[in-house]
Amino acid sequence: MGQPENPKILTPALCRAARGFLDWTQSDLAEQSGVSRSTIRDYEGSRHEVHRATEAQLRQSFERAGLTFMRSDADTIGICPSTKPSN
Repeated sequence: MGQPENPKILTPALCRAARGFLDWTQSDLAEQSGVSRSTIRDYEGSRHEVHRATEAQLRQSFERAGLTFMRSDADTIGICPSTKPSN
């Protein structure tokens, strides 16, 4: 109440795509994020939504592994490898 709506970045399809990009299983993501594999399975299967804190845990795991989430327009979010600035 009174808080601005903050749309989720991670969708079930994007979660699957990010795992595929990293060649991670659901168990790998569970281990990296601290989120149970059953929660990941149900989320990716669109059986239920996840809380914002859970979404953040998943997203941070992907980001630590080298992915960046980018908004290409108002409705589209994609992933790409992070680039490190050259020295």
